[in-house]
Order: sequence, then C-alpha cells, then structure tokens
Amino acid sequence: MDESVQLQERRRRRDQRRAERLRAFAQGPASPCISVCQMDEATGFCLGCRRTIDEIRDWMIMSPEERQRVLDAIATRR
Repeated sequence: MDESVQLQERRRRRDQRRAERLRAFAQGPASPCISVCQMDEATGFCLGCRRTIDEIRDWMIMSPEERQRVLDAIATRR
C-alpha cells in the first residue's frame, strides 16, 4: 500500500475514533468540575469535585456508565 494511502487511512481511523469519543462524551453525565482544582494530599481527592487524579484524567474517555459510577462515588465522599 502506498505511504500516502496508509497515512490517509490512519487519519480516517483517528477521526472516526475521535467522533465516537465525542458522541459518547455528549451522551453521558457532565463533569462535576467546579474549577477549584487542588488535590488534597490526605484523601487524594480534588478539593473542588472530589474526584481522584485518575478519574479526572480519564473522564473524557469513560463511558457514560463509568462516569455515573464516579458521580455515585463522589456522593459518598462528601
């Protein structure tokens, strides 16, 4: 396969994955971020939204169900 054709195919697949992520993101619950982004060293939770650093980092790629589980967990952290 020609190198330019391979590049076009990789770009097409990347754009398709990006579109799928955006669709999934739009369907799920909104981020609980309130722009008070500071991690509490004692608990490991953000002082604003009460998520862990991993939950914050992964929010964009989580499924709607995973995001809801995080929101449910936040409710018990308050």
